[in-house]
Amino acid sequence: MKLRQSRSVQLKTRLSGTLRSWLPILQSGLEELEERLREYEKENPYMQVQSGFEQQFPSAFAAKPPGRSEAVSSTEVIEAVTVHQKSLYEMLVEQINAPLFPTPMSEKIAYEIIEEINTEGYFEGDVAEIAEKLGVECERVEKIRERFAYLDPSGVGARDTAEAMLFQLRQSDVSEPLYSLVARMLERFDSIGSFRGEPGYEEALKVIRTFKNPPALETMEASMQIIPDLVIVQGAEGIEVRINDAFYPDIIIEQECETHAFVRKKLKEARDLIDALQMRKATLYKIGLMIVEFQYDFFHGGDIRPMKLKDIAEEFDHNPSTISRAIANKYLMCDRGIFPMKAFFTAAIDEEVSNSAIKQFIAEAIAEEDRSKPLSDNRLLEMIEKKFGIKIVRRTITKYRKQMQIGGSSERKRFYRLA
Repeated sequence: MKLRQSRSVQLKTRLSGTLRSWLPILQSGLEELEERLREYEKENPYMQVQSGFEQQFPSAFAAKPPGRSEAVSSTEVIEAVTVHQKSLYEMLVEQINAPLFPTPMSEKIAYEIIEEINTEGYFEGDVAEIAEKLGVECERVEKIRERFAYLDPSGVGARDTAEAMLFQLRQSDVSEPLYSLVARMLERFDSIGSFRGEPGYEEALKVIRTFKNPPALETMEASMQIIPDLVIVQGAEGIEVRINDAFYPDIIIEQECETHAFVRKKLKEARDLIDALQMRKATLYKIGLMIVEFQYDFFHGGDIRPMKLKDIAEEFDHNPSTISRAIANKYLMCDRGIFPMKAFFTAAIDEEVSNSAIKQFIAEAIAEEDRSKPLSDNRLLEMIEKKFGIKIVRRTITKYRKQMQIGGSSERKRFYRLA
């Protein structure tokens, strides 16, 4: 009995040590993981951290966008490295000239737009603020921004994923009638599955899967590379979840001889870190499996379904905050692009309706509204409750509308009159 109790105590002690290491390691993004382990390495002379990035860095540049699996030549690797040595900002500035930007003012507007483009290639600025700063109309700034659709990298300057793909479509060699179908699908990106019955749907999906997401994926600086933790592979036998462990650092234990209390302590800490790394992989792998299970339709061209953190937390027997830390700064790569893992946890109005579906409905309703009598938030609320059979409050509609940068009914009415 005492021997059994002793083993139980030892197991609990080791597990608690692993858990203490596991949480900060779990929370770190793949790019930050090595840096965190280096902190442990400084305090432990009996362990060595072997970088995963140093071994995999050349192949990271050579990585093809999802959907391309051809062998990579050494020439392509060299060209990719050359591109990454130049910042996205520098690349865009070099392209601000005629014929797209033929006047000094069009160039000024373009430079202001570049200042508001993030490292992923998306425009995060406010058109109205740029217009006010330069003393021009909002429409003029917006027209200049839309010309970014013809710059490299293709898709840069877009507001979101769907518009970035529309920009890329404009530069593609896709012809009619497929072009129009792809454009319509991208304009209703959140409900792309509703096109499933149309002729050419599968071919249109193949086109969409060739587009880069985010648009500056291949031109980001090396320090800003997005390295996905999970890779979703689709083949004839179904969907497979893989941990991208090629970039994981390894911990090498330099001495196994436990001759001194200090040495034993440091060796134990090193083994705890190894166990913590394995727990990190196991946790993310299980989350990946559950994402595929919940979002199966998405990986076949459908929509993202409402999915809550508590759904996974219950499976893991963890607090939702732990799962939230687990998916923070983590990315998933699949045929449709690279996505933050948190994107699959769409907040839900109820069990069947996601807030993205509500936003999509608001955007479509306003796009089709009577310009002489724009829809009020109260009217939008009535329409949503009737369509989705749910009960929400008006301030939720107002919040979603503002998040999409859509003005109120009176503001839109004034704009329509000016237009």
